[in-house]
Amino acid sequence: MEVQGGVKLIWEIQKIGKKGFVEAGLIVETNGEYPQPINIEFTGDNTDFLAKLSVGDLVKVSINLRGREWTSPEGVVKYFNSIQGWKVENLSPTEMEPATKTHLEEDDFPF
Repeated sequence: MEVQGGVKLIWEIQKIGKKGFVEAGLIVETNGEYPQPINIEFTGDNTDFLAKLSVGDLVKVSINLRGREWTSPEGVVKYFNSIQGWKVENLSPTEMEPATKTHLEEDDFPF
């Protein structure tokens, strides 16, 4: 899967735990009628992609959706999702996918 848009924010690399695991990320704001700020996480060597980016860059990010199940001490089961990036490509404005129309025209209603 891929997400395209402009880099709105880049969060710094954080070391987690004693074994040197690293995590970082960015917010990509999609284009279109209803832009969405998408939080994308990068881990390990994939954090290297972020060093080449600046706020305002137009990018295409290859992502994987991840999910996990967690059971609280009280036995309540909850589900969490994350978006993990594994590749980033800088784009020129002409390479961006055009915004898609997200609302129906008046004539499109079936009544």
